Amino acid sequence: MRRVPTRPTRALAAVLVAGIAGTALAGDLPAERTDLSAGDLVRVREATKPATEFSAPEAFEAMSGGAATSRKKVDRDAFSHFSANLTFEQQQDFHLGNALFRKLWVSSPSSTQASDGLGPLFNARSCQSCHLKDGRGHPPEGDADATSMFLRLARPAESDAERAALENHLAMNFPDPVYGGQLQDHAVPGLRAEGHMRIGYEEMPVMLADGEVVSLRKPAYSVDDLAYGPLHPQTTLSPRIAPPMIGLGLIEAIEPADIIANADPDDADGDGISGRVQLFRATPGSPIAIGRFGWKAQNPTIRMQSANAFAHDIGISTPDLPDSHGDCTPKQGECLAMPAGVQPRLGDTEAPDPVLELVTFYSRHLAVPVRRDYDDPQVLRGKEMFYALGCASCHRPKYVTSRNAESEQHAFQLIWPYSDFLLHDMGEGLADGQRVGVATGREWRTAPLWGIGLTETVNGHTFFLHDGRARNLTEAILWHGGEAQDARDGFASLARRDREALVRFLESL
Repeated sequence: MRRVPTRPTRALAAVLVAGIAGTALAGDLPAERTDLSAGDLVRVREATKPATEFSAPEAFEAMSGGAATSRKKVDRDAFSHFSANLTFEQQQDFHLGNALFRKLWVSSPSSTQASDGLGPLFNARSCQSCHLKDGRGHPPEGDADATSMFLRLARPAESDAERAALENHLAMNFPDPVYGGQLQDHAVPGLRAEGHMRIGYEEMPVMLADGEVVSLRKPAYSVDDLAYGPLHPQTTLSPRIAPPMIGLGLIEAIEPADIIANADPDDADGDGISGRVQLFRATPGSPIAIGRFGWKAQNPTIRMQSANAFAHDIGISTPDLPDSHGDCTPKQGECLAMPAGVQPRLGDTEAPDPVLELVTFYSRHLAVPVRRDYDDPQVLRGKEMFYALGCASCHRPKYVTSRNAESEQHAFQLIWPYSDFLLHDMGEGLADGQRVGVATGREWRTAPLWGIGLTETVNGHTFFLHDGRARNLTEAILWHGGEAQDARDGFASLARRDREALVRFLESL
């Protein structure tokens, strides 16, 4: 059985901090929680110990999001409910944020001035268009469109200044000089879309130990109909489906020290797991922040994630990213010549506060649904397999959130996201070749598993992983490589009943 990492001593945590960030930055990263009393710390360590007994559920295991967990009926709206402990006044802000999340933006100029500013280049007209029912996106299947999936574009650093920006965590990577950081497959009237993603699949049969054959589909990505000339020869294409929105505020409320405590960048304990912390710095003089949102943990806060989505997915400016032409580059003169949607009487950007503030509030308070079947014997057997194979080494089950969380509703809650929020080498099979901050082209953030079993209920599909290549949970597990190779091989060698039990456990989350 692979050991599940425990919280390090203060001295070891300090060493990890120095190893993660370099001695010059170590002071920016906390080696120990400072929000807890000595008594609280004992309680937290006891509550978050790995499970060792699997004949019955753990205490509070059903409440994945603590007191914020939604107990509402499980149906297509299961990911769209507000945190159960919001006040009445906060529920009003949640509903306002929901309306803005669903808002359809239009191109400028228009008669609906408060909705002006779409694009000029864009992937979707609303947040909800990508995050369908606040859930998981999918690749285009058959004639379906690619609205909830897109291609990130990035090239390597080419100058000393760019290399220094990467080294100092001031840049995650660098955009294509013509097409920017994302391929936009839609444009406002009078402008050409940048191009269209194309996917080809190759079926790869995999035989399990008991003779069952599972077919994995290996994708290949390209771009057709490039409207503004060729891509930079070193630009990489990284496909991304929109991730689920539930529990984001609770993830934001995890103390940085608890994420750092699980990092082992040099695999000092020799267990084959070497998770690394994603790092971000807003300005040259600002402190280091830990990334925790996005497929490569590129965003440290929900507000930053939201502002980036407004700018690149929809082409809408906000106070945090005030460029009204979104992802247009200096080499796209036609795009830059298009009218913007700023209405001075409303503010200096197309989506002035409180728009971004309310959308952030909405995103922060989407509740995690209550667990189902958590006490079922097959589910408990699957949970035992999950631990025995070492899955919990990266998909860390539980945390107690900070007492100093920005939202009182998220403070000091026992939560079960099943992620360490670290970057791991997932092998060549899942590699996209694209650097994002400290993440290499083979590294991805451990995806939280809470709510994964409701994907089909909410979104009507079972496509998983960063690009939706896996058509079910079994395929998703079999794509794991790199640091997860041993766990993947262990799964492949299980008897059918144990594989089915593990999948059933995942479906209960």
